[in-house]
Amino acid sequence: MRAVCQRVLQARVTVGAEVAGEIGPGLCVLLGVAAADGEAEAERLAARVARLRVFAGADGRFDRSVVDEGGSALVVSQFTLIADTAKGNRPSFSGAERPERAEPLYEYFCAALRELGVPVETGVFGARMELELVNDGPVTIVLG
Repeated sequence: MRAVCQRVLQARVTVGAEVAGEIGPGLCVLLGVAAADGEAEAERLAARVARLRVFAGADGRFDRSVVDEGGSALVVSQFTLIADTAKGNRPSFSGAERPERAEPLYEYFCAALRELGVPVETGVFGARMELELVNDGPVTIVLG
């Protein structure tokens, strides 16, 4: 699994004209599920996201997590994060998990993040989505 975590002031994902998920301050998490991933990887990555210290403490250092801040997460599935670009100019997605297996792992990740105290909004798995966000900093961290 791979997650791109962006510290945001707000984020919203829409499908067509409908808002699927929307948050205020917190993290926008783009999540890619690889073929070898399972529930253990989802739990481990959810714990890392929940505890990722990318919010400033009183001294201005990155000392606080989304849990510490009482922030939310907008989790959007993105299989393109698993792209292999080692050969040629066209990315290969052969390492990404099949949708019928990836969707339950995506949902499992979201549930694990909720269990850690993070309110979670989501996109729509497999849909063509539009993502709007106000990146705070900007701060973007890739976790794998």
